[in-house]
Amino acid sequence: MSENPALSALATSAFSLPKLRDGQLAGMGALVTGRDVLAVMPTGYGKSAIYQVAALHLHRETGRPAVVVSPLIALQDDQVDGLTEALGEDAAVAINSSHTDAEVEDAWQKVEFGRAAFLFLAPEQLARKETVERIAAVKPALFVVDEAHCVSSWGHDFRPDYLTLGTVREQLGNPPAAALTATASPPVREEIAERLGMKDPLVLVHGFDRPNITLDVVRHHEEKEKRRAVVDQVVALVLGHGTGTGTGAGKRQHGLLYAATRKDTEKYAAKLLAAGLRAEAYHAGRAAADRERILDLFMDDQLDVVVATTAFGMGIDKPNVRFVIHADIPESLDAYYQELGRAGRDGQPASAVLHYRAEDLGLRKFFGTHNPDPEALLAVLKALRTADGPVFASSLAVLTGFKPRRMTGLLNQLQDAGAVTSGKRGVRLTSKAKPAALVQRAVELAEARQRADQSRLHMMRGYAETDGCRRQFLLGYFGEDLPEPCGNCDTCNDGTRHGALQPQAVTRDGGVPGNAADVPFPLQSPVTHKKWGAGLVMRYEDDVITVLFEREGYKTLSREAVMKRKLLKPA
Repeated sequence: MSENPALSALATSAFSLPKLRDGQLAGMGALVTGRDVLAVMPTGYGKSAIYQVAALHLHRETGRPAVVVSPLIALQDDQVDGLTEALGEDAAVAINSSHTDAEVEDAWQKVEFGRAAFLFLAPEQLARKETVERIAAVKPALFVVDEAHCVSSWGHDFRPDYLTLGTVREQLGNPPAAALTATASPPVREEIAERLGMKDPLVLVHGFDRPNITLDVVRHHEEKEKRRAVVDQVVALVLGHGTGTGTGAGKRQHGLLYAATRKDTEKYAAKLLAAGLRAEAYHAGRAAADRERILDLFMDDQLDVVVATTAFGMGIDKPNVRFVIHADIPESLDAYYQELGRAGRDGQPASAVLHYRAEDLGLRKFFGTHNPDPEALLAVLKALRTADGPVFASSLAVLTGFKPRRMTGLLNQLQDAGAVTSGKRGVRLTSKAKPAALVQRAVELAEARQRADQSRLHMMRGYAETDGCRRQFLLGYFGEDLPEPCGNCDTCNDGTRHGALQPQAVTRDGGVPGNAADVPFPLQSPVTHKKWGAGLVMRYEDDVITVLFEREGYKTLSREAVMKRKLLKPA
């Protein structure tokens, strides 16, 4: 780390970070020299330090601020409080709906007069023309996107408002960009870089393996039996009777229970309360004040367990969460990794348990279906053609009668299809093709996304049903190599791990000791398929090759069939 002593010194003096982790200093150095950075690191690893040190360095040199896009007001407030404590009053400001007009104007003044080094906003704020123009006037030194997986429609927490950020960055003069996320598989990383207009970004992937977390899957056949087992296990873990928590009986543990529906969170919370636990249900249907109260209680160790949908957890950094239980299968390994990663952040032993019933996959398929609406897409195109010039999305929503959020989604689909572009003056048509042809293209792309979503669910099922080391399966999904079985998952501990060709037996170049001819393509090697197009080899298990195809998602192919019928070719 001696190659950049100024940044190392600043990290120590301003942020009390005398020892930087792998990738942090490299990311800081890249940003201050104008290179984009994509950092994929778990919460608590130090992603934020990368842009914070770089931004402070640049602010002291130029007086220009870093713009930080963050999806939740609570996350913005936490970041502002932390920076204020470290750097002093006025170092960071947030502009969001929780502040009065006077407070917002005061924040703007601090930015425009060069006092604030950090400006935090939600992506919705950047949909306003006047906001973007005001930021552009101060020529920001950095453009930071937190929770960057929200940019990607491959990502597990896709948010339409994030898709305009590449255009916003362009309108701000293309300052160096930092994209931060706790979970991003290879296709998500690629789409983040593309959506944000990143040129040759420095990609930092560190800290994916969390060896202190025991990985278990419990199989069930009956729904009632599964629900009973989930409640019994949570009670046992809270009371310290479970395994893998590293603590003895008598000391109450804190954890999370995830369920697929709001109704189920309420049911599980009621059963846990009846069993004597301090439990609350958390979901988007509850009042904001209730959600804030539950979060505060959990952070202060006043709740044993929060029973939640995926609405709970983003940005939550509570070190002593001893378990994360899933009562239902998540929609992807991306989502599952981020949720289980909320356990054991203090480095002490923790448990991640998935309760799995194959029939539950049908529910996830239902949730994952987002049918494109050709009539709605056609209505938007007709409105744009009638306008004969750029139109703001808010005006299009009024003209068509669609709600603003629906309009954002429709415009995203049309932009993907090359039908429209968004700029300072609004949305405009960019293709002279007939509306029907443009709608068809948008529908085809949306259907391809559906197939990709289903393939990710297929990979989630593969994790639940594998007889191999679960940690190897999980890390392999993210393109990370674990050469040996982990010894800290149920298949390793139970001795059920088996198979003639486990992922751990495949070397990095694709060779297999004593049987190299059986592996036709190395791991991570690009391939092509006559029907499915370009892909990437992700894993081998038994007689199965898993390939990630750009258009179709994950596909599993018989190794024997691949070799005999030449289904794949090197790209």
